[in-house]
Amino acid sequence: MLRGSIHTTHWSTFNPHHHKDRGPFGSENSESMKRKSVTSRDVAHLAGVSQSAVSRAFSPNAKISEKTRRKVMDASRELSYRPNTIARSLITRSSRTIAVVTYSLENPFYSSMLEKASRFFQAEGYHLLMFFAPPSGDFDAVLDNIIRSQVEGVLMLAITMTQAQARLVDDFGIPVVVINRTVDYPGISQVGSDNIQGGYWAGRYLASLGHQRIAFLGGLPDSSTHQQREAGFLEGLHSMNQDCLTIEIGNYRYEDACQATRRLFSSRTPPDAIFAANDLMAIAVMEILRHEFTLKVPSDVSIIGFDDVPMAAWPSHSLTTVRQPVDIMIQKATELLMKQMVQEDMQPEHLILPVTPMLRGSTRLPSR
Repeated sequence: MLRGSIHTTHWSTFNPHHHKDRGPFGSENSESMKRKSVTSRDVAHLAGVSQSAVSRAFSPNAKISEKTRRKVMDASRELSYRPNTIARSLITRSSRTIAVVTYSLENPFYSSMLEKASRFFQAEGYHLLMFFAPPSGDFDAVLDNIIRSQVEGVLMLAITMTQAQARLVDDFGIPVVVINRTVDYPGISQVGSDNIQGGYWAGRYLASLGHQRIAFLGGLPDSSTHQQREAGFLEGLHSMNQDCLTIEIGNYRYEDACQATRRLFSSRTPPDAIFAANDLMAIAVMEILRHEFTLKVPSDVSIIGFDDVPMAAWPSHSLTTVRQPVDIMIQKATELLMKQMVQEDMQPEHLILPVTPMLRGSTRLPSR
């Protein structure tokens, strides 16, 4: 049970033990190989191909059959081999390239993050290489492309990974930091905000305003942000002896949130308040209510978002929301990635940063 004001949340750091004896392959031969410097010749021997084939497999424009490339990638994965690692390339062969992986830039929150990260790495003399992954599901194809690009580190913006996928990235020895997602795997650094506490505040606040039919408009159901914000929201409502009227899914996208809003307000018992799991969806709710249902915000419906993107403060929106500390999130994530790229034995860190309520005009005034 959460207690106290949202302002009392603290960010935490822990350094989990980093076990190197796990992975999809466990033969004694491969384990002994991992303890010494693995070369492309070792990979070629295990894969049953020539050493030049190994080189071509990691060159983006080289001609090589998919069957041969897959053999090389499987052998590389088993031996935890990666060409041009930081320790071998800092002197003459550093790519000076950082991979940034996201699933969409539709949400202004991630556009802002990308800009801030780009400015930081540019000042450090690095280039960014963008990769787009599916919102959820198979990450392996994207990972292969990242490895072949010989990047020195990876920054993941809101990428949902399974435990197996996270272990796969770790087994290749690529420095990785995940932003705004929680991965159930201790071997990868993660930076996020207190989604549970933010959802908890939203639930309690809407109930305290006298609303009786409060709905949740969620994001991607399998994402940690959706699950944590929903859990906190429901707990906040229960602390005020209320239940959630209904849950709709907007997938963190504007158009999907518009469709979800139409479903919500076409029902016999439409909500009188909505907590949307991000600002983009909250703004979609406001637009549909005003222009299709001729309902007024907040006199008819109160709305709370999450993120505090710049447009949330625009007078036409004046959105009450939960602010994520984007500047600190990017600062912590980029600093962590830089340290990991230089210090190969650095233990991963998990940071949870506090959130802040931003009261504006999309919610009713508290009753006196």
